[in-house]
Amino acid sequence: MDKRPTTKLFLDSGNPTDTQKAIDLLGYLDGQTTNPSLVAQNPEINMKLTNGTRLSENELLEEYRKIIQDIKKIIPEGSISIEVYADLETKSEQMIKQALEFNEWIENAHIKLPTNKEGLIAARELSISGVNLNMTLCFSQQQAAAVYSATKVASSSSVYVSPFIGRLDDIGLQGVDLIANIKQMYENSDHHVELLAASVRNIKQFLYCLYLQVDIITAPLKVYEEWAKLNKTLPGIDLDPAQFMDMGEYLDTKHLQQMQYEEVDLNKSPELYEISHELTTKGIVKFAQDWNALLGK
Repeated sequence: MDKRPTTKLFLDSGNPTDTQKAIDLLGYLDGQTTNPSLVAQNPEINMKLTNGTRLSENELLEEYRKIIQDIKKIIPEGSISIEVYADLETKSEQMIKQALEFNEWIENAHIKLPTNKEGLIAARELSISGVNLNMTLCFSQQQAAAVYSATKVASSSSVYVSPFIGRLDDIGLQGVDLIANIKQMYENSDHHVELLAASVRNIKQFLYCLYLQVDIITAPLKVYEEWAKLNKTLPGIDLDPAQFMDMGEYLDTKHLQQMQYEEVDLNKSPELYEISHELTTKGIVKFAQDWNALLGK
């Protein structure tokens, strides 16, 4: 029997073909994360766009729903994250309305909301209603603490928080530090929020997250292809954990600034945390641009 990590493995893709390829490589998948940027890479939709076809909003949502349901057929027990549309002006009421609609597409969906003020308001209401959530575009411990606080009322919903490693690297910060810091911050919590390492760009980041034993990793197919070539090596089993203790020996710290751990009280009200972050704002803007491009706006 193949050894499996304790960390759940998700695929970051909007293409059901990738889902099957990942399963063929790994033998399983625990879930998949999607968004309109990834959906635009779906071959059928990409061909339409290349031919100059633009979709109406209803057509776009129907295409998105079909892709989600096709993925679900391949991983029927897996969690699939579906992202609501949100720009900088979108209110929580609009997010909630979309979330409830998208939640009907499949069983065990996780609805992706931005980690901003309106997204956190929506998260609180939806978690009370038992909707599973994936709070995305997280770039700080303060934001992760706000997610924890906002969803603490959740009785039956499952909640993920998704810090983005690669986008922090892009601005010169060591993104995996945030993963380690949030994991430490959550250590003595009630664990109702699972830590999902996102924006994993390469095999070294992937292996380091496995070493940290984060709850979930979502990675693109190319990273899983690299891992398969390494015979699905697991840190601490196939690799000496000592090599992971000094990140400078394993990850690129020569050009990246370390992110220091911050002592954060998880028991405050959500609005008392500093949740604004330039990368969250940029991420929301890029998300809206990708969505509107599909609509020809």
